[in-house]
Amino acid sequence: MTKDIIGAGPSRRTILKGAGAGLLAAGFAPPVWAQSAPIKLGFQLHRTGIGAAYGRWYERTAQAALKLVNDGGGINGRPVEIVFEDDGTDPKRGAEVVEKLTSQHGCDAIFGPLFSHVVIGSAPRAGELKVPYLVCSEGYHVASGMLNRWTMQPGITDVRAQVSSMAPWVMENLGKKVTMVFPDYAFGHDHRDFFSAAVEAAGGEILAHIAIPPTETSFTRYLPQIPRDTEVLYHVMVGPAVLTFVKELGEFYGTGARPEIFGFIDSLEAVDTATPGLEFLEGTHFWEGHCRVKQPDASEHETAYRAAVGVDDNGASVTDTRDVATYAHMFSVWETLHVIKAGMEAAGYQGPEDRQKFVEAVEAMTEMPESLAHVQGAKVFNGKTHQVFGHQFISRVEGGKLMKVHTTSMEDGMYEDAVDYTAQSF
Repeated sequence: MTKDIIGAGPSRRTILKGAGAGLLAAGFAPPVWAQSAPIKLGFQLHRTGIGAAYGRWYERTAQAALKLVNDGGGINGRPVEIVFEDDGTDPKRGAEVVEKLTSQHGCDAIFGPLFSHVVIGSAPRAGELKVPYLVCSEGYHVASGMLNRWTMQPGITDVRAQVSSMAPWVMENLGKKVTMVFPDYAFGHDHRDFFSAAVEAAGGEILAHIAIPPTETSFTRYLPQIPRDTEVLYHVMVGPAVLTFVKELGEFYGTGARPEIFGFIDSLEAVDTATPGLEFLEGTHFWEGHCRVKQPDASEHETAYRAAVGVDDNGASVTDTRDVATYAHMFSVWETLHVIKAGMEAAGYQGPEDRQKFVEAVEAMTEMPESLAHVQGAKVFNGKTHQVFGHQFISRVEGGKLMKVHTTSMEDGMYEDAVDYTAQSF
């Protein structure tokens, strides 16, 4: 495991350029720090393993959010540090990282993990250690009630909300006979279960479920399993071989007839949609949690955030256009750090003895208006289920770029509570 500490000592160097710089800098005077020690946050980072592409951008986003928080006075007048530990995108190492960040580094709270099998393997240890664990994942594992009161997901919606809100649009616009291709682990199983249910509720039919190991490097033996009468091919893939998956999908169909294709951008996160070999994606649709390409209706907050994290209007690094961001997911890190700040300030957080008060303060949150703290859009937090709800975006590949064609309502993705964590003991 590797460790880095991003320090709290504020720098007045301006890291922001372009249209968003003025918004981020407005009203910030040099902070005057309290004499107490910094607040220390642990970041469980997928620096290596199948989540490495996400980890790289999650780390950059955390650093940018940290700078903004510290330039704005920190938390409760105290500077903030982030300790990064690599979990290798591995459940066993994830639990070890939670232990190390809590017991060795003395972190006040932990946030950051994405891959659901890692979250599921790590959350029990966070509960045993009684340390707040704020995940930047998407699985239904939090809201399902399978975890514990110390684990929350306040910065990104979950798969159940995502697919439930979009299935009616897919049925109305693309077709009703669906084949699903998904990774064979918890995240993929959430897609399988909840999209299947939503399709059937909308009068559609699932023709086949094709589960693929997330470590697979070639997909040619799976694609012939797609039934010929498929009207919509639904795909979501993860890991370092996502480009291979999409290219092989294009080679499989060639220039002949093919079904409508609806994918989750996970299948192309960190991959340029204009990459040679992906021309067949023209006209296909993707879910995006946050639009990679800057849209004409982008808010001033979105503009400021994009500048802060160093992403250009096409979704790539401002210093290297080949370095494409995991833009549909990494906003969760930014928003989660701002939730931590708001929760700690509401709780009057002073140290580990106030961890329970912090959790209770987050549970009391409800509406989260679109702002510089919530750049992806407005959200509502359900304190009983520890899950946030928000908007989803459907984009169409046009001229090699992802252009938004539909925004779901927040209500489209809401569902009945399966748990009340607030009734559980700490």
